[in-house]
Amino acid sequence: MKRAATLSALVCLLAVTAAAPASPDSAKRPDRHHGSLLDSVPKAGVLKVCTTGDYRPFTHLDPADGTYSGVDIKMAEDLAESLDAKPSYVATTWANLTKDVAAGRCDIAVGGVSITLPRARQVYFSEPTREDGKTPIIRCADKDRFGEGTLKDIDKPGTTVIVNPGGTNEQFARANIKQATIELHPENTTIFREIIEGRADVMMTDASETRYQSKIHPELCSLHPDKPFTFSEKAYALPRGDEEFKAYVDQFTHLATHDGTYAAYEAEWMGTASGSWTQGISLSSPRRPR
Repeated sequence: MKRAATLSALVCLLAVTAAAPASPDSAKRPDRHHGSLLDSVPKAGVLKVCTTGDYRPFTHLDPADGTYSGVDIKMAEDLAESLDAKPSYVATTWANLTKDVAAGRCDIAVGGVSITLPRARQVYFSEPTREDGKTPIIRCADKDRFGEGTLKDIDKPGTTVIVNPGGTNEQFARANIKQATIELHPENTTIFREIIEGRADVMMTDASETRYQSKIHPELCSLHPDKPFTFSEKAYALPRGDEEFKAYVDQFTHLATHDGTYAAYEAEWMGTASGSWTQGISLSSPRRPR
């Protein structure tokens, strides 16, 4: 009898708990989704894509005609097509990128976005697209001046380190540069011109960007891009709480980085199929149907 009474009480408790209204705060949380983007994007026919447009080879906004291009722009186009949708680009900045995703201004953010723990508190990240890390880029004429390109070689009085504000480049510079001068330059599309023309000496950014910039600007040399100062991974930022959409983007990214698709897009911009750019994938590998 005692056991039956206990079970009866437990059943009543569970029934009351199930019938109780959800906490008002839970409905306000940004990571609580009503439905999934996996369903709503195909229904609307539009995938809203946040991107900065200032980080080649991953994302570039042509000021002449307002079109976007780059490795991750191609990936966004493929993702949208796989969802029976068209990409609609939403301009953002590095300081606001994760905030825009968390606020629902876009469905995904792309364009060389590095995974960091502070960002991961605001958004989900997809499966990584590639490894990366901070490394210096300088004028080739100054190679003797900076020796092996260590932080000790760079962090000296009389050296100007230039950074774009609001992202991981500025965070790295402020954490590691104590004697050299740090100069902020708001336009990431013109920042390398500051080094070429002698108004700055060094920029420390992702090795992928230094490889690309040294390719299009022969005056610039990337120092030890195969052995960067830091380890990081690039991925796509997604709204928190939408597990179905994250699982789909994870699978999409996994396929693209293992069937030669992502490698081919990088090769289009870098003009090479070797080294870390292709992550060991041959361009002869079959690509996914467009």
